[in-house]
Amino acid sequence: MKPSVENAPKSGAPHQEPLALGALLEIVEAISEGSDAEFFPALAAHVARIMGASHALVAQVCSGTSDRASTLAYWTPKGPGDQAQWDIAGTPFAEVLKGQILHMESGVRARFAGAGPLADMGIDSCLGAPLLDAKGVPLGFVCVFDQGPMPLEPWKLALFRVFASRAAAQLARLSLERELAASQERFRDLFDEAPIAYVHEGLDSRFIRANRAAMRILGVTPDQVPTTYGKTFVPDTPDAQRRMREAFESIGRGTDTSGVVLEMRRKDNGKPFWIQWWSNPDPSGTYTRTMFLDITDRVLMEQEQARLQAQNLYLREEIKSVHNFEEIVGSSPSLLKVLEGVKRVAATDSTVLITGETGTGKELVARAIHSTSRRRDRPLIKLNCAALPTELVESELFGHEKGAFSGATSKRTGRFELADGGTIFLDEVGEMPPGVQVKLLRVLQESEFERVGGSETIRVNVRVIAATNRDLAAEVAAGRLRSDLFYRLNVFPVQVPPLRERSTDIPVLTSFFVTRLSATIGRQIDDIDQETLGRLVGYAWPGNIRELRNVLERAVILSEGRSLRIAETELGPQVAGSGAGSRAVSLADAEREHILATLKLTKGAIAGPTGAAKLLGVPASTLRSRMERLGIKL
Repeated sequence: MKPSVENAPKSGAPHQEPLALGALLEIVEAISEGSDAEFFPALAAHVARIMGASHALVAQVCSGTSDRASTLAYWTPKGPGDQAQWDIAGTPFAEVLKGQILHMESGVRARFAGAGPLADMGIDSCLGAPLLDAKGVPLGFVCVFDQGPMPLEPWKLALFRVFASRAAAQLARLSLERELAASQERFRDLFDEAPIAYVHEGLDSRFIRANRAAMRILGVTPDQVPTTYGKTFVPDTPDAQRRMREAFESIGRGTDTSGVVLEMRRKDNGKPFWIQWWSNPDPSGTYTRTMFLDITDRVLMEQEQARLQAQNLYLREEIKSVHNFEEIVGSSPSLLKVLEGVKRVAATDSTVLITGETGTGKELVARAIHSTSRRRDRPLIKLNCAALPTELVESELFGHEKGAFSGATSKRTGRFELADGGTIFLDEVGEMPPGVQVKLLRVLQESEFERVGGSETIRVNVRVIAATNRDLAAEVAAGRLRSDLFYRLNVFPVQVPPLRERSTDIPVLTSFFVTRLSATIGRQIDDIDQETLGRLVGYAWPGNIRELRNVLERAVILSEGRSLRIAETELGPQVAGSGAGSRAVSLADAEREHILATLKLTKGAIAGPTGAAKLLGVPASTLRSRMERLGIKL
């Protein structure tokens, strides 16, 4: 491609406009006929000859810097020049890249004496224009320069601007195409190598493309992708087919399908797996873009959790079928009386006062009341009034403001605030300091209080359950407990019997504790020695259930076989028959009393869902056999 443009005359205004128009048309025609690779060399040659310059240069700024440029095309008196990269600082090109047309009719050598090749060639004049993108950012420049002066006529300047504009458009297009190609390559890499599965599917679910993660999860090889249909992975079960049908119907309506869980089968081996599926139609409407995650491990874990929860619920219901309260074991008449009271008061918001000796399980009764009340989904907050120094009880119950006392470095929320909407359990309430009793009475009466050191009145909705091993009436008489507080606490009293008054519960309590302790400690205990069980039943248990548990824990630790044995000397100084209110009974007597108490509870019914056999956890035929052996007649 060789330009054939005549040199412009030095003067003669009547010929300038036709010459400019002709030159422009010829250049446009010449550079439009070539390829992208020929565009800039053709442009440089034509610009040099039209502008009457010995040299023409089209260059682009090197990526990542504005201090270096690389040649796109270079025209010299001998023809095309070599391409190169060079520093542009201190050259006319740096001035051009500032964004304005630069014209120096002469004086280039004097102004840019250190500009290397320009000075060596004796360049004295130049004309340059920046090549700007749509945002005005310089992409490169076009320059013509000569060894002689370069006067600039208006038509030449206008023509040069057209050249620069055309070159800028071409350079911007090529730059955009390079960025688009790089972006497409990055997209292909992201698509193919992404850890998340991506699939493009036709509207009939036929695969158009799938990345490596998708093929790995689905068990598909690359050559199988074009002949694979997404629907074929769904098993032929009603639930799986329904989910798949609903998902594809939503796609057919042109709506996104987000987070659907689908059960699938691998193509290579038919093994089940589960995915969470997102899909939305492409704007063209010809295919869908699908993304999915393999959630098989999560689904299997949830299934196992559901199975364990169902099993746990079943076991809990089995326990409740006997006494209807967790961890409260036994069916003696005295215990059943307590549980009947618990059932009645749990349905209300009344204040409950639980009394009984140490170790009888007062906290378990409090938990039973809360867990069967309307407040069971709210917290049960506990405080042992005897476990804290007197000066801290008030702060623990009601909270304090910052600086309320020495050491109060920040505001503290009290137990009553934490229990708002739920229940607060005040253990050992008989040991509450007198100063705190007044504030507690106000909460019971008005449901409000102030933090220690604060003036803001805080209202709460809290149910109070209190417990004590003291005789509170005696405490009132001695002046250690306010009488009005006692009456407020004693709305519904529950007396928990000591273990010596429910000796018939000892066998089942022993079995309950041994089973739990052996699992915790790691010993296998298959049975309990009959003599041992007789000693446990006949012992007075001054420490009540807590002492029984401790004795059994020690026995399980020391056990050398699978049968639990406890010597009489291991029960402490109070042997069978020596405790207050205790009596020595044989194992047969204990079993007989236990069966009689249960029959009394069931009004003589042996079989059936509410019969004694059900409560005792034995078949009705077994119970009748034992009754006959023990001489029990209805």
